[in-house]
This record gives sequence, structure tokens and C-alpha cells, in this order.
Amino acid sequence: MHPSGPGNQSEGEQMLAQVREHYDALRGEISKVIVGQDEVVDQILLAIFSRGHAMLVGVPGLAKTLLISTIARAMSLDFSRIQFTPDLMPSDITGTEVIEEDKATGHRSLRFVKGPIFANVVLADEINRTPPKTQAALLEAMQERQVTTGGTRHALPAPFFVLATQNPLEQEGTYPLPEAQLDRFMVQVLVRYPSEEEELEVIRRSANKDEVDIKPVIDGDQIARVQKIIRSVPVPEHVMRYALRLVRSTRAGEGFAVPDIVRDYVSWGAGPRASESLIQGARAHAMLVGNGIVSIESVRAVAHPVLRHRVLTNFNAQADQVGIDQIIDTLLREIPEDARDEQARAISDPAIRS
Repeated sequence: MHPSGPGNQSEGEQMLAQVREHYDALRGEISKVIVGQDEVVDQILLAIFSRGHAMLVGVPGLAKTLLISTIARAMSLDFSRIQFTPDLMPSDITGTEVIEEDKATGHRSLRFVKGPIFANVVLADEINRTPPKTQAALLEAMQERQVTTGGTRHALPAPFFVLATQNPLEQEGTYPLPEAQLDRFMVQVLVRYPSEEEELEVIRRSANKDEVDIKPVIDGDQIARVQKIIRSVPVPEHVMRYALRLVRSTRAGEGFAVPDIVRDYVSWGAGPRASESLIQGARAHAMLVGNGIVSIESVRAVAHPVLRHRVLTNFNAQADQVGIDQIIDTLLREIPEDARDEQARAISDPAIRS
């Protein structure tokens, strides 16, 4: 998609305009219901346009479920909601095989009954309210976009997104998600309390009993087209290497220099899938801000939602009250944009982990 001539320039501008048009249309419909939360909405749409999954984290009552259901209504796609509870079973998500008998012949056969996972947009509500065994039922669906039951593979509809909500782990009755499943989410979005003016507007709107009419403004084919455009956004070599340095700097004990805050407070760094998500998210961000090529600024813009659930802190971080976003802020300040600066820092820093 990199414009190199008048014809390509025109084509690139058309692609930028097309993506922006769909984005603005979705934002317009969502704003009819959701007050504020602009950053949250942007990060969810970024994940959808990047063919990724998103997890929303926040205390109850911040309209996480309402936001996701509103996004689904604004897209002409099949929508399914799964309420995760402690007694939910894996088959309640993926589906199950039932025995059917032909009344005429008496022949019995197994028939697969699809579960709620077979939808374009799946809301996994309060995903950390159910035990890990049931949480793991989403793994294959999220990564392979298929479900295997009784040795038979069942393809999920396209496009397919899991948009999950989660309550903070310090609340009672929650189960930490397995690291393998956390890594399947492209972004983790923090939903914070609204400002005073936003909360006042929520109160005003709650007095209006009229049902808000949300119109579908994008369909599956259009989403697929946007995803294809975003995958074609070129990434310069130096931007790709910066994203790689940023991810690798979260890994202590890998034989290269890392910032002190990582050595002191990180027990497990981000894996290769984080690098992929960082670049793909940067592609989407570049398109949404009107750039036809990925810059380092776009990588930095998506670093927090992409990395915060993939870097695990240790007990020292808890004791010193050092949060994951604080660690990412430090990495963004200390990791140089130029590889030559990185080499100079490594030479001058004797604390290289082995």
C-alpha cells in the first residue's frame, strides 16, 4: 500500500479514507449509548480491525458489557453472549454431541449442537468468574478459529472476535486466567471511572427511557476488507526492530541488557506473539490517524494495551506498589529508537543478565 507514484498515492488515500469512514461511522453509533471512554473504544476497534481479540478490565458498573453489546449492534454480525459462572462447563461454550434416533429406522447417530461460541462477535462476560478448565475451552477457538469435538473440526464463522470483560483479581470469587489464554488477547483495555462531567451526562441520559436506535454501519465483508487494508500497511525495518527491542526488553535473564525496573520487578516477559500484536496494532493505529506507513509513534501508542497483560510482575513489584503500566512507561522512556544507541547503552551498562 506504500504510495510511490501519483496512481499509488491516489489508491493509498482512498484506502485511508475507507478505513476512516468505517471507523467514524462506528464511533458515531457507539457514542449514542456510551458516554466518554474514547480511549477504550479506540483500542477495541483497533483490535477488531486488526483481527484480534480484546479484554476489558474494570470494576463492575462501568458499562463494559453495554459497550461491547453496543459495538456488536453497530456491526451487521451475529452476536452471542456467554455469562461465565463458577459452574459453567466447557461444553456450555463450544457445544456438545447429542444422540438422535430415526423414528422410522430406529438408527441412532450423533449430532453436534453448536454452542454460543459459534457467532461473529462473542461477549465473554466476567471471564475470570469461571475456573481455568472452562476458560481454556476458548483457547482453540481464539487461536485457530475452530472447535474440535469428538475428533471433528468445526470452523467458526468469519469474522470472529472474542470481546471479554474481567473484574480485577483482588475481588472475591475470581480466577486468574492462564498465561496461554491471556496471550491470545491482542489487547487488554483498562476501563476507568468516568470524569465528573461524563458521569453527570450518564445520569441525564438514564432519565430518558426511550430506546436508543443503533444502526448497523458495517458488515462482515467490509470488516474483512478493512483488515486486508491494514495488513498491507508497510512497516519500515527500523520500526520493526524498535518494536522487537521493546518486547525483548521485558525479558530478564535472556543474556542482554534490560532496564533495572525489569530486573527488579518482572518475573516473566512478553513472548513473540507480543511482537506480532505490537506491529499489527501499530498498522491499525497508523491507518486510523491517517498515515500510510507505520511509524515508531504508532508502536509506542499501542504498547500499553498490547504488553500490559503479557508481562508478569513479581512479589517485589507488589510490595513496592510498582504497576505494570509504570514498567511500560519506563521502557518507553529508556529503550532507544535507534539500535546504535542500544549498543552504546549495553557497552556502558555492566549489568547484563546471564
